[in-house]
Parts: sequence; structure tokens; C-alpha cells
Amino acid sequence: MKIQTKTTLLFTAITATVVLALILTIYFFADKFAHNDFYKRIELRARISAKFRFEQDHVSAETFKEIQRQYLERLTDEKAFIIKVDKDGVFIQEKGQSLPESYLQDIVQANGRTVFYQQRGRYYAGLLYPDETGNWLVIKSATNAYGSEVMMHLRNTLLITLLLAIVSIFLAGRYFSRKTFQPFRSITSRVQQISEGNLHLRLEKQENIDEISELVKTFNHMLDRLETTFETQQNFISNASHELRTPLTAIVAEADYALSRERHAEDYKQSLQHIGQQAEKLQHLIRGLLALAQTGFDGKKQLWETVRLDQLVFDVKANIDAMIPGNKVKVEMTDMPNQDTDICMTGNYELLKVALDNIVLNACKYSDNEEVKFSLSLADGQAILDISDHGIGIPEQELKHIYDPFYRASNAKSYSGYGIGMPLANNIIRLHKGNIEVHSKVDEGTRVKIILPLQENAA
Repeated sequence: MKIQTKTTLLFTAITATVVLALILTIYFFADKFAHNDFYKRIELRARISAKFRFEQDHVSAETFKEIQRQYLERLTDEKAFIIKVDKDGVFIQEKGQSLPESYLQDIVQANGRTVFYQQRGRYYAGLLYPDETGNWLVIKSATNAYGSEVMMHLRNTLLITLLLAIVSIFLAGRYFSRKTFQPFRSITSRVQQISEGNLHLRLEKQENIDEISELVKTFNHMLDRLETTFETQQNFISNASHELRTPLTAIVAEADYALSRERHAEDYKQSLQHIGQQAEKLQHLIRGLLALAQTGFDGKKQLWETVRLDQLVFDVKANIDAMIPGNKVKVEMTDMPNQDTDICMTGNYELLKVALDNIVLNACKYSDNEEVKFSLSLADGQAILDISDHGIGIPEQELKHIYDPFYRASNAKSYSGYGIGMPLANNIIRLHKGNIEVHSKVDEGTRVKIILPLQENAA
């Protein structure tokens, strides 16, 4: 069942319940008023009958008859009962009278107050009238035919009103639910048109600021991310195939050249050296691709251990010294804690070393081996690793692409590389719940700020 239908039925049920409760309340109070009104009318007749019966020697009986004729219409099936109560409390009913003694006893105990009784649609109003001749019970009874007819008409009217109200509520609920869910149907129809072949399509923006507009924004942002991911994947595959094909083509070509005819030993040696160089490039590229793929894991397959960040920095410096003798990397550490545990974090040592190696090597390479500042500091339960250089920098409009695999800045074409280092470093830092901030200006240099959680904040 669609949400629109559920909403319509729920709205109809709730509103119909409220209307039904209102109708029952109206009927209940109307019925109660009709009963009370009829009881009062019978009570009035009972009192007049008592005066007419027992005070006709003191007041003109014609007066009571005239009052009854002018002001009191005769009730349906109206009857009067005059019952004598003897000294022993026995009720002397005339022939044909069969009123319950419990009711008669209630009238006696009421001591002059009117007592009402109802049996099988007939209403009774009785009172005790003491006289010099003894105690008498004066009872008037009648059927409320007019009241019953009015209540029947009211009941039918309310029932018809309820049925019409339910139909009207259902139609109104259906209309409003259709209007309410119309944007969702439009969104569904539009989303169904979007596939991997036309990810550029977007949902129409809503003018109103409400939940639907927020949903549209969320969908469009998701589509933006998906489109970027697909484009990145396509570029990655295209670039990877190109980068892998280049050394392979050179290896095959060199091998074919060497085997095409008999050559001197020096020629074979030169060909093998060329093949070896291309194979080394290929090995380096494949190793980088594998490392980049592995950092896409959630960390469960990695070896996590306690890593001392100061030792990590020194190890990275030692590795750079071995790879680039005479480099100008300067290590700085400020405000180091006294406790060794205060400078530790939980992570994978080898992966962290690979990330820092790549960033520091880039700083050395793109600054033409000028001074590189490599600092470590602690603040607010975090470790801050800062690598800054005075190299060629990165164009501002290209900074957003530095984490795309195989992407290289437009001013770095003259430098060797594959564009894997920064994406790899970014994945490793994110795997360790950290983040990287890159600030760069062309011909002024680049600053890479790495923020990592310390051990007590790594969870």
C-alpha cells in the first residue's frame, strides 16, 4: 500500500473518530435533555394532580382544571395513579395497578420530593402527599412519543451526517495527500531517469524552504558525489592503463629490437639496461597502485599498534637522507611531553611512514631540493605534522584535484612522477581518522598540515 493511500486512510480514520465522538456527545446530551424535560413535565402534572385531588375543598377545582386545559397539553397515553398508604405502610393499589413496590417505597422515603422511574418506554413521576385523611402517593405516567420521534430523527440525521462526513473527509484527505506527495512523485520520476550514463541530470530545485527542498538538495549533493566518483574512476582506469602501457611498450619494443638480429654484447647490455629501467618504473607504479587500493579498506585487515610519532618523524628523515643525500629537510619538535605515552597514537606504522615519505619527498622534489621544514607539535589531544617548502607551488584552481589518482599539476610536467603520492597519503591519513590541509601558492611554495588523533582520542 502506498504511503499516500495510508495517509488518506489514517487521516480519514482519525477525523471520522473525532466527528463520531462529537456526534455521540451531541446525541447523549440531547437525549439526556429530552428525558429531563419530559420528567419535569410529568412532575408538574403530578403536583397539579395532587393539588386538584386533595385541595379541591380549599381552592376552586375549576381553577386547576382551567390551568391544566390552558397550559398543559395532554401527554401520550397519560395516566394518573392515586395510591393510599395505610398506617402499617401497606400500599393499597386499585385494580389494574401493578407498580413495583420498590418504586413506591422510594417515593415514601423521598418525603415529598419527586421520584422518577422508567419502565419499557413509560415514564413515571411520583410524590408523597400527606393529608388529614392519611398519606397518599400521587403518580403520573406517560410515554414520550414526541421525544422518541425527535430523538429518532436526530439519530438518523447524525448518522447521515457521519456518513457524509466520512466520504467528504476521505475525498479531502485524498486530494490533500495527492497534493502533498506530488513533489515526491516528481522526485521519483526524475530519479528513475538518472543512470550512470546521464549522471549530469539533477532534481529541480524547490522554491520553498521545507523538508522536500532539503531532500532535493541531499539528492543533488549525492548525485554530485556519484558523478565525481564515476569520473574519477574512469580517469583512474584511463590513466592507469596509459601509465602501465608506456613502460610495457618500451620493454616489448626494446626486447624486439634486441632479438631482431645478432648484435654486439654492448648492444645487448644497453638494451637490458633500458628494459631494467622500464621494469623498475613499472614495479614502482604497480607497488603504488596496490598501496592505494589497500588503503581503501576499513582498517580491519591492517596491523594496528602503538606508534611513537617522534620516532616516526626521525625514521622518515633517515629514509629521506638515504634516498636524497644532501637534502635540506629540517626537523623541528616543540613542547614535547615528558611522558612517552603522551606522544603515541594507534595506527599502522608502515602506512604512516609511506604517507609521510611521499609528502616530504614531494616537498624536496618540487622545491628543487631547497629547504623543507618538517615539524611536529601537540595540541588539544592531537598531533600536528607540518611540512612546508618554497617550491613551485600548486595553482589555486587545481588544489581540489590533488587527491585524484594520476592527477598532476599543470606546472609539474617537467618533474618525474605518477600522481599517486598525495592520493595515497590522503587515504592513509583518513584511515587513521585524521585529515590533511594543503595551502599553496604558485612560485611561493606549499604547506601540508597533517592532523592525527593521539592514542587517548583515537577511539
